[in-house]
Amino acid sequence: MSKVAVRKKLEAEVDAKATVLTDVKVYARKIWLAGLGAYAKAGQEGADYFKTLVKAGEGVEKQGKKQVAAQIDAANSQFDGVKSTVTSNVQSVKGKVDLQLDKIEKAFDSRVAGALNRIGIPSKQDVDALSAKLDELSALLEHVARTK
Repeated sequence: MSKVAVRKKLEAEVDAKATVLTDVKVYARKIWLAGLGAYAKAGQEGADYFKTLVKAGEGVEKQGKKQVAAQIDAANSQFDGVKSTVTSNVQSVKGKVDLQLDKIEKAFDSRVAGALNRIGIPSKQDVDALSAKLDELSALLEHVARTK
């Protein structure tokens, strides 16, 4: 009987070890399947999450473009204001410069005319006056020549 008892005891231990081994295989398979499920779910949710992020990014991009456009418009309006101020200042200065140049030109012309007159060179007015007198005399001569 002792052999039978040992055999039963040995069989019980083998059965216990087989049950533990079977349980380990079952749990290992479940862990494997859980990992695959997590991977699949992460892949699906990751794609959905990616799409959500893309939509959010597009919204932020639109807002950014609006803000940039608003800032550009504000900068352009400030630029236009400064440009008009500078243009008016330039026109004012240009007018003053033109007046000064005219004064300088007239002073130069009168001094040159005075210097030329002192050395005996006739001025444009003198030449014009002489031309007018010559025209008058020519007309009188033609008139006298016709009447004869």
